[in-house]
Formats: sequence, structure tokens, C-alpha cells
Amino acid sequence: MELSLLSHQEDFLLSDAKHTVLVAGFGSGKTEAAVTKACVKLMTTSPKLNVGYYLPNYPLINDIAVPRFSKFFDDHKIKYKYNEAKKVFTTKYGKILLRNMTKPETIVGYETFYSIIDEIDILPKDKAKKVFNKIIARNRQVDPRGRNNSIDLVSTPEGFNFLYNFAVKEATEEKLLIKAKTSDNPFLPADYISTLAAQYTEEELTAYINGEFCNLTSGTVYKSYKRDKYNTTRVALHNEPLYIGMDFNIEKMSAIIYVIDGGAMYAVDQIINKYDTADLADSIRERYSTNEIEINPDASCRARSSAGLSDYDILIDEKYNFNVNARRKNPEISHRIRAVNKSFENGKLFVNLEKCPDLADALEQQAYDKGLPDKKSGVDHILDACGYAVVEQIYRSGLD
Repeated sequence: MELSLLSHQEDFLLSDAKHTVLVAGFGSGKTEAAVTKACVKLMTTSPKLNVGYYLPNYPLINDIAVPRFSKFFDDHKIKYKYNEAKKVFTTKYGKILLRNMTKPETIVGYETFYSIIDEIDILPKDKAKKVFNKIIARNRQVDPRGRNNSIDLVSTPEGFNFLYNFAVKEATEEKLLIKAKTSDNPFLPADYISTLAAQYTEEELTAYINGEFCNLTSGTVYKSYKRDKYNTTRVALHNEPLYIGMDFNIEKMSAIIYVIDGGAMYAVDQIINKYDTADLADSIRERYSTNEIEINPDASCRARSSAGLSDYDILIDEKYNFNVNARRKNPEISHRIRAVNKSFENGKLFVNLEKCPDLADALEQQAYDKGLPDKKSGVDHILDACGYAVVEQIYRSGLD
């Protein structure tokens, strides 16, 4: 069988990872790659096994999947029957089952050996997770030849949605992420990209043309942050003074560790999701046993707990040897946001992506909700910790 494929399509086809993820811009040929791989899988496994092909709804099945599979079989002279009611292609090799993802609870009553999920990022994150789990449960046919079951995904990125979590934040050796741009397809109309570019925002172009994950939520809080531009490899050195922003929340304690060098602040580490103040303080001292440390905490640390001790009381315990610089009142939220954005713009703030991956994600993902940072996103705690130290050190100490 002779196949004419683009480079990223060939990489997708040849991958034998348990989960191959192709994230690509509009018109890049990702669906063509998915249909081709589904057919090749059907033809090269044991007879009578099923391949599942999933799209968000029936209109997409009818408009995209049915014509593409029909064309592939016709081009390669493979006899087939298509059952319109059941959405099933039947060949001598086995069946292609076309399924929609509108209702996760309906993904039952059949089995597959291999599955491809097309445009899963269109779905809300929680729904996409339910769909994926349902598909895993269906993907259980055994190949007598011993080949492993697998599920692949193709999609245009829709912000920091399911696919970002699955392929980037939860990356494993069993997953392969392949990216492609619209411009990687030389067979598009000459003015296709320029026409799209005239209609889209910078963020939409990043996602829909360049095939990159980015925040598509209007009103991004930290607009000045660009992970490539403000990345650093700087780390904390032995005995170097550290400045730590700290936010207090039961089981969500967060700390961002900074060093100051040459008039700029460098976020060199993060400690998150600690149970309480003592747990966080212990973790800091265990990791940085010899460094001089200044803590710039949430002003709420001065409030007394039911046990009679405040977070401030715990932090100033002599066993930690912290210098705790706690304000009586937090700076206004808008002031913290402005301080962080201005620090990036002025080249005074950098983030070590390897050491602070959650901080980098949060800076990109935080959006506004009714004029304030959206707390439902779950990224506000680490950003509060980030901002407390930036305000205190850069704007109080005159590093700006």
C-alpha cells in the first residue's frame, strides 16, 4: 500500500506508543492522519477486530469521518459496506465503529482493539475525562498476535483543557506528543493562513495556526508573562539568601522560592499542596537547610487559630530560623497583579520552568471572573504566593 504523508502524519502513523497525541493547527492534516492510522491498524491486526473512531457529535461523523473513510477504502480498492443507522464500516479485515461523545454514558455495549479520539478538546475538561475513561473500558479486544491495545488522540488545542493535562502535565513514557502547524501542510490555498490571521487574536493564532497550548480565555490576568522569554536556568546556590512568597490554605499551602541577582528576581523553586504551615516550613528547611531565608507571607498569617497559635507564630519559631516579614494588611489584588506584570515587562522577573512548572502553568492560565482572578481555576494559591514576594522585594526594596 502506497501512502503519501506529511512528516507529522508519518510520525503519528508509525508510533506504537500506548497513547500517541497529535496536537495541530487547523488544516494541518491531523484528521487525515487519524483516518489513515485507523485503517492501517484495521488491516494489520488479526481479522475481525474492531477499531473505534470517536468524534464529538453525529454531524461531525457524517461530515468528516464517513467521507474520509469511504475515500480511503475507495482509493485503496478495499471493499466495504457502511451501515448508516449503526455508523459502522465493515470490511474483510474487521469493522470501523464510528461513535460520538455527546453522552459518555452511551459509550457501552461493544469492544474495540484500537481507538482514535478526534477533537476531544472541544469537550469540557470533566466531560472529556469521562469520555476517555469510558473508551478505555471499551478498548479490550485481545489480538491473538500479541499486539498491545492503544488509544490515540488528535485535536486542535483548545486552551489548557483535557489534552494539555493528559499529554503535558501527566506525560509518561507511554505517551508520545507530536505537534504540527497549519503551515506544515503545503497543499492548502495560498491565502488560507493569512485569511485566518486577519480574523483571530494573537492567542487564537497560537492555538489554531501554530498548534500550541495557550490561554484562550478572554481577560488573561498575567498578560506580560511569556514562558520562553522569561525562562531561566538559575537555581538556588548553597548559602545564598532566599526570598519566599507564601500563601496559607489547609492542604493547599504554597510557597515560591526566589533568589535576587543583578537587580532581578528569579523563581527557582516551588513547594505546593502542603497540609499546613508547619508542614510547609519543615519542607522548606529540609530542602534549604543552610540558606538564610526571608518569608513574605499572606498577611492573614497573623490571625490566631483555635489552638491559640497563628501561622506567624509557627513561622517565627527559632527552629526554622526564618526572617518573617509579614504585613498587617495584604497589598490590593490589583497591585500584586500589576507588580508581577510590570516586573516581567521590565526584565526583573524570571521563572525556572523545570523547577516551577505549576507556577508557569498558573501564570498562563489565570483568567478574570467578574473583574477578579478566577478562584474556581484552582491556580490562585500559587499565584498569591508568587505575588506577595514580588511586591515586597521588587517594589518595597526599590529593585524596579
